[in-house]
Amino acid sequence: MILIAIGGNLVAPDGRTPYQICNDAVDALSCLPGLAPVSRSRWYRSTPVPRSAQPDYVNGVARLEAAPGWSEPEPAALLEALQAIEASQGRERSAPDAARTLDLDIVAMGDAGGLVRDRPDPILPHPRAHLRAFVLLPLLDVAPDWMHPRLGIGFDRLLAVLPKCELEPDRIGVIRDP
Repeated sequence: MILIAIGGNLVAPDGRTPYQICNDAVDALSCLPGLAPVSRSRWYRSTPVPRSAQPDYVNGVARLEAAPGWSEPEPAALLEALQAIEASQGRERSAPDAARTLDLDIVAMGDAGGLVRDRPDPILPHPRAHLRAFVLLPLLDVAPDWMHPRLGIGFDRLLAVLPKCELEPDRIGVIRDP
């Protein structure tokens, strides 16, 4: 199981909205060699973390599996492929937590999403995923039985300790861009 967090809050240079960019990213993920899409969460609208004057984000999670006859990619190779997708969608890397057209993060991978690794990059599971409702709630949509492999706990306990945040699930299927 491979869990990829998807988010963005800037309009692309070609005028596509964050919602359109995130949908295009899901399409690009489904084209990665040796990987098969399993499901995608609902889209969620969230305020920036940390809170700032940036526009709201569109967030979701995609669940992928190795295609029949293939093995999961090495985490570093997958990270490289994700960064290429980000760049193709107009992502420019600047300061941490800066606004962006697209952000793709490997939340977890491996058998039941339980691969643990400290180096080299990427660190797995994602070192801050358990601290972010905008990752955990979409993750719950696609992998409700996932347990954090380092902490050994599930969503109920992970979400219970998070501070309240402004996170709005898409109830009608399409988040309207502001």
